[in-house]
Amino acid sequence: MRKTDPRIDTFIENAEEFAQPILRYLRNVVHDACPEVEETIKWGMPYFEYRGNLCHMAAFKQHCAFGFWKGSLILEGGIPGMDSAMGQFGRITSTDDLPPRETLMAYVKRAMELNEGGIKPKKPKAAKPELETPDDFTAALAGDPAALEAFESMSPGYRREYIEWIVDAKRDDTRRRRIEKAVEQLSEGKSLNWKYQ
Repeated sequence: MRKTDPRIDTFIENAEEFAQPILRYLRNVVHDACPEVEETIKWGMPYFEYRGNLCHMAAFKQHCAFGFWKGSLILEGGIPGMDSAMGQFGRITSTDDLPPRETLMAYVKRAMELNEGGIKPKKPKAAKPELETPDDFTAALAGDPAALEAFESMSPGYRREYIEWIVDAKRDDTRRRRIEKAVEQLSEGKSLNWKYQ
């Protein structure tokens, strides 16, 4: 027997007339694909849970939306028009805007598998902004053309290692020694941690 939440019945009844059959259809697809699914309301929208968030649907004045919590792992590459609304299926104005029922059910089953396996989407690594080279280090590099050339030709990550190492020094004399060591190593074309590479 299906576990339904009466709040979702109310949500569907209060939706625009065009949206009601779409929302009922999506709800049925999710329940048919995942009989153990549980319904709830989150952020004012119907959510379907199975070992965590599975998918959600929403209704607006002129369209509906449907999406998977781990959509990037289910619909790799996306669907044309998906950027036009929340979720992965764009602006849904009728059930014709959705993939075939079997395809939707396969997506739900894939979402279930991901939750069962505890698989999460990888968060893209944010690129670290390039650090400004401290004036005292810049002056020391200017006095050694080979070190300056090596430093400028290094990748941003290698330059960052040197800069962070220098600015993290707690005492002035430690900072001076680090700058001297950096210039010495750079004049030989070495990265900061060359010994470990």
